[in-house]
Amino acid sequence: MGYVGLPVAIAFGALSDVVGFDIDKDRIGELKAKYDKTGEIAPEVLAETRVLFTSDHAQLRKADFHIVAVPTPINDVKNPDMEALMAASKTLGGVIKNGDIVVYESTVYPGATEEICVPILEQESGLTCGIDFNVAYSPERINPSDKEHTFANIVKVVSAQDQQTLDIVHNVYGCVVSAGIYDAPSIKVAEAAKVVENIQRDVNIALMNQLALIFEKLNIDTNDVLNAAATKWNFLKFSPGLVGGHCIGIDPYYLAYRAAKTGYVPDLILSARSINNGLGNYIASRIIKIMLQAGYSPKEHIVTVLGLTYKENTPDTRNTKVVDIINELKQYDVEVQVNDVHADPDIVHTEHQIELVGLSKLKPAKVVILAVPHDTYLDRGWDWILTLVQDERGIVYDIKGKLGREDSPSEIQVLRL
Repeated sequence: MGYVGLPVAIAFGALSDVVGFDIDKDRIGELKAKYDKTGEIAPEVLAETRVLFTSDHAQLRKADFHIVAVPTPINDVKNPDMEALMAASKTLGGVIKNGDIVVYESTVYPGATEEICVPILEQESGLTCGIDFNVAYSPERINPSDKEHTFANIVKVVSAQDQQTLDIVHNVYGCVVSAGIYDAPSIKVAEAAKVVENIQRDVNIALMNQLALIFEKLNIDTNDVLNAAATKWNFLKFSPGLVGGHCIGIDPYYLAYRAAKTGYVPDLILSARSINNGLGNYIASRIIKIMLQAGYSPKEHIVTVLGLTYKENTPDTRNTKVVDIINELKQYDVEVQVNDVHADPDIVHTEHQIELVGLSKLKPAKVVILAVPHDTYLDRGWDWILTLVQDERGIVYDIKGKLGREDSPSEIQVLRL
């Protein structure tokens, strides 16, 4: 019942009874109390839904159409970590029965559903896949905090091990997805399509980030270049920036891992990952360099970081690359104070060992980094940003260039990627 599973459950819960299962009892307790900490589902919607929120796996026996939406992160060596997926398969294997369909939405590499999940289902259930029960794959396309592209109005890709199962899965999702259903020719194709969607974005953003590094050395504004280039009809306008989160910064490693198993090293994919992973350290190093050039001792000054989540207007801090900036600055003994108007302070402390500072408690700083352009920050504008800067010789690093350049004050140094 996370960022993916909850919206899916709620959508189906508008039509029929749904079992919303999660092993996190605290999460289930919050949902029963009509509170969604992800901010995706409103309390009044939770109050009206027909979803039975539970941590009792026995309740899963009530269903015959099972959707798996557990996280699939990477481990310390950047290989796929499918422990949650295997655990979910084991749980389902203990409750599925003849005629059931299991649909996986979690991101995996091509072949994982049939090679890893199916054997676990069969072993735990004592049933035979394709005879007693069937599996399908429908990659999630949930975009947290996006109120325009929601579960119901994004085209849903579906696939299954046989035509009969595919027809059922198509019709079931078609009941709640108004944007249309696309039938992929095989489970492997659907699995591959999911990772390719995010690899394409990752590679294009990596190109923009590399261009930003080049143009910084040439003293050219990257946004000016991109705006000019975008006047050509077939130019794809991506923007430079930090690439974190649970999709774009993770999925490429799944295909890279599977490609390496075949003996092929996907240099372009891995190179893009390397560029994007190094951006946080680059930004921190550039700030230190500019401070030193201005005669400031990093140890004697404060740096304020606005925003910690992996993208704007969401509380999600999974795989956020803002942490890289903070950690690198601390290597120079800089005092860093961090604010995020959306992130949960307890989660941030537990996951990242960072103490968030309230807006009213921020001390004036020599450097202010707008790392994540939450609407709350942008709505306050330059006048407010200036109140956070220690003096007229301060520095503001607007990473994504979201603060209006035409309104930027001349008395401070303003940096952008």
